[in-house]
Amino acid sequence: MGFADDHLIPLVDTGLGNSAYLVDLGDGRALAVDASRDLRALRTAAEQRALSVAFAADTHLHADFLSGAVQLAHDDNAAVLASAAGHRTFPHHGLADGDEIDLGGLTLRALSTPGHTDEHLSFLLLDGTRELGVFTGGSLIVGSAARTDLLGAGRTEELARAQYRSLRRLAELPDTTAVWPTHGAGSFCSAPPGAERTTTIGVQLQANPLLAAPDEDAFVRQLLGSLGSYPAYFDRLGEINRRGPAVLDPAPGLLSLTPPQVRGLDAQLVDVRPVADFAAGHIPGAVSIPLRDQFATWLGWLLPKDAPLVFVTAPGQDLTELTWQALKIGHERLRGHLEMPAWIADGGDRATIELLTADRIAGRPVLDIRQHSEHTAGHIPGAIGIELGEVTARTGEAPAGAVVACGHGERAMTAASLLQRAGHQGLAVLDGGPHDWAKATGRPLEEGE
Repeated sequence: MGFADDHLIPLVDTGLGNSAYLVDLGDGRALAVDASRDLRALRTAAEQRALSVAFAADTHLHADFLSGAVQLAHDDNAAVLASAAGHRTFPHHGLADGDEIDLGGLTLRALSTPGHTDEHLSFLLLDGTRELGVFTGGSLIVGSAARTDLLGAGRTEELARAQYRSLRRLAELPDTTAVWPTHGAGSFCSAPPGAERTTTIGVQLQANPLLAAPDEDAFVRQLLGSLGSYPAYFDRLGEINRRGPAVLDPAPGLLSLTPPQVRGLDAQLVDVRPVADFAAGHIPGAVSIPLRDQFATWLGWLLPKDAPLVFVTAPGQDLTELTWQALKIGHERLRGHLEMPAWIADGGDRATIELLTADRIAGRPVLDIRQHSEHTAGHIPGAIGIELGEVTARTGEAPAGAVVACGHGERAMTAASLLQRAGHQGLAVLDGGPHDWAKATGRPLEEGE
């Protein structure tokens, strides 16, 4: 077995599209790289190998999740390794280009690779002089490079040019060097869908279109042309990570609330039940965000950062998962949860939204709330495209009595709940997506705007 097979444990968050890594250093100690605040998977992996986390390295100031490094320092006395240029305000070992950390047999070398962020480091793992692999964070990722627009439009091109130089630097490593990125398929930090999560320098030289760009200008055009929208919470988490997220209890709980208690709270209701349950009856004004892998992304995108939250749940839903998904993207004002049967038993008001199959939407206007790239790749003819992240600001553009559509129905129900809360009536949600419509009608989808 190679090093990665025996000593490297990837920890994939499929909802955010990211990977953290736990490295078994061979002496009962471990290195954690880009660990999330939700440390459950890392803790399980460490316990299975009887490891204690001695080092917690962050490649950059993450925008898409809160770092677990501060928690690891508190719980495990881990030494936090991060860029000195990040000006973090909590205790850490500030590293600059070329600095090395002795891990006890292995060496971690910091490589300055700005682009995704100003202070971005990659970490080259060495066994003596042999390059085992490089933790590339948001610089070189499988088939692409991470986005460079997180610090504002005025700096996007500058950072894209820095990203070009960073990728060219990494490409000079030996072809056999393993590449262990943080951002992967499904990440709004930009990664091609369906891509593998790890690779090698040699494979990327052959397969990454950005490394095939003939010059810097072509690279910049190609990278910037691939950028879509990103969640609103990305604009605030970097600063929280710079200051250091608050240390949490090992297993934060979620208080069970009664209907009278919920009525007495000035809180946003987030209904996490499945789409069909929400459609059949929900508390008026509640926002539908079904509990699934992508829950954290949409919670952070659509709910104000300081909003106190009450979750409406179905019996048996995983409250621990719900809590950690909220905490890892910085929502901490979690007032508790209410099971919907209790609301019904108390005589609470309910609203409904019609859920329609593809063969029942003929003659109704369609609002497609998928990402722009999804819409242009193929949509129901005549559908109006407004991304889910923009719905709240553009409720007036939604046609009356619209059928709201996405890929399967979850995002569409979220959008419909936002529109209903804004006063829209007679809404319906497509149970399925455009391809279900094409199959039901025998008609082709429309491409482009």
